[in-house]
Amino acid sequence: MIRKKDLIKSFLILSLFASSASALEVNIKKGLPYVDIEIDGKPFRIQRIQDTKHKLTNSYSKTSRPAPPFSIQPFQPIEGIETVSELDVLDFLQNKVAKNKGILVDARMPKWNKVGTIPGSTNIPFSILASKGGKNPYIEKIFSLLGVTKEGGEWNFNDAQMLLIFDNGPWCQQGVRAMKNLVKLGYPKSKMLYYRGGMQYWEILGLTTIIPK
Repeated sequence: MIRKKDLIKSFLILSLFASSASALEVNIKKGLPYVDIEIDGKPFRIQRIQDTKHKLTNSYSKTSRPAPPFSIQPFQPIEGIETVSELDVLDFLQNKVAKNKGILVDARMPKWNKVGTIPGSTNIPFSILASKGGKNPYIEKIFSLLGVTKEGGEWNFNDAQMLLIFDNGPWCQQGVRAMKNLVKLGYPKSKMLYYRGGMQYWEILGLTTIIPK
């Protein structure tokens, strides 16, 4: 006859085994192995690559590019727009994007976006946000998606989405140019964040990327 004490002991051993088997060696931070989010009905799990010998072999492994144009960007290129980290991006995805309260903007040209991007991001190339003397036909369509309305010929940003903008990394100007274009159009700086690390830092840290469909 199996004793209750033995059953409890066996259960504890199995629980510990299951816990250790599912534990990750490379966590995002202590106590946070991964982040699960659901955006537009699609589930995403963001975690770091578990192979501790993994090295980048793509374009983000390069250390040097002609500068200009690939000059190192200031930590805060536009006064009034906060610069954030990878942990802030994850928090933004969980608490803003997943709840339709914000948009993670990949400001790179489509050729870059198609190679890989951050899960849950939306590609809005910086060039499409250029005002072009107020004659850009795409601005109204883009702004409507961002929650911006037009009243009496003027943009109303009261219900505008919070944006977190990124590009290829500290050597890339695409995100900065996107923010400058938005500021020129009147988008509030208080409703924009800048992830300076961009795709280079994201991939160096081994965080999950996706190929957009």
